[in-house]
Amino acid sequence: MANSNAHQAAIEAFREQILSAAKSKTPLSIEGGGTKFWYGNPNQYAKLNTRTYSGILEYQPEELVITACAGTPLKEIEAALKEKNQVLAFEPPHFGDQATFGGAIAAGLAGPGRISVGNFRDFVLGARILDGKGQDLSFGGKVMKNVAGYDVSRLMPGSMGTLSLLLEASVKVLPKPAAAATLRCRISQEKALKILNEWAGQPLPLSASCWIGNADGDGKLTIRLAGAVAAVKSATPLMSAQVNAQIVSPDEAEDFWNQLREQNLSAFTSLGNDQTLYRLALPAACGSLSIPGSENDVVLEWHGQQRWIKAPGDQATFDAIKKLASSYGGHATRFKQGSNVNPAFERFTLLSEQTHSKALEAVQGRLRSAFDPAGVFATKRLP
Repeated sequence: MANSNAHQAAIEAFREQILSAAKSKTPLSIEGGGTKFWYGNPNQYAKLNTRTYSGILEYQPEELVITACAGTPLKEIEAALKEKNQVLAFEPPHFGDQATFGGAIAAGLAGPGRISVGNFRDFVLGARILDGKGQDLSFGGKVMKNVAGYDVSRLMPGSMGTLSLLLEASVKVLPKPAAAATLRCRISQEKALKILNEWAGQPLPLSASCWIGNADGDGKLTIRLAGAVAAVKSATPLMSAQVNAQIVSPDEAEDFWNQLREQNLSAFTSLGNDQTLYRLALPAACGSLSIPGSENDVVLEWHGQQRWIKAPGDQATFDAIKKLASSYGGHATRFKQGSNVNPAFERFTLLSEQTHSKALEAVQGRLRSAFDPAGVFATKRLP
């Protein structure tokens, strides 16, 4: 862990860069390991790199809390947790060896386990930030019972560096499940969604799910059970029998869930130059969808609440997908784009495009004005 003098020097350098940017009214683009540079709207502003502010500041395994600097490598945190048989239960994707703790929080992305444990935001207990005026501010605490008052720390996940500079954060961790099993079967998308919704309403140790296949045909449904030994042992034959599933070996299962989290499966990597990988966030009850122009494999995660499809990257296709998702109360994102797709295209569904979120635009505007009156972090990476 870096010494306190090095940490203080890093903070002063950050503050100097922020105040200079505020004076010149030129935004700064916050970056950690740069493994998610492609995510969100692009910008060419000067970088503020957090890698100089690194280290685990406090880890209390008995309290299930870890506090670390934003520039700490994510793999360093996961290695420390592994020594105590604990994990980041929401399984944040790395998308590269240089992924940092702060970058994971800023992106706010979660992996397969999100459906059973909750989102990244649910685990953030406290945060220390530098705002757009260079003020050093702390919010929240290091244990759940101290999280009170303004829950500003939970605004950081998914903010993509557009509110403030995250210096440190405390997050809740969980023990690694005592037992796990992975099952796989061949089944249609419609039947997969039906059985997953039925299982989700029962006291079963269902930890994660993934269906990959053709939208109009069969595909492979993979599910993960995790929890107490007795719960996994009793549920495995019960759930296997309902869908005629086979047990996947532990090594193959671990590799599959890791590859899914990092989007290294062929369903993700075969993106054409003129295509876009769209992410749809949908309600649990949403059935199978007919996506305009989609082809090849469709990927469903989180029991169908997160869906990935590859389709043409033009604006008309994105508009149609957004309209379809919105009709079910969800939204869509241009997650990754092929090399021939216009990089200037808006990547997200705007708040104003959704009836249920339109009023949040004013709240978002007031938050940005309070944190960043000079627009130091106004890179538009998140609209």
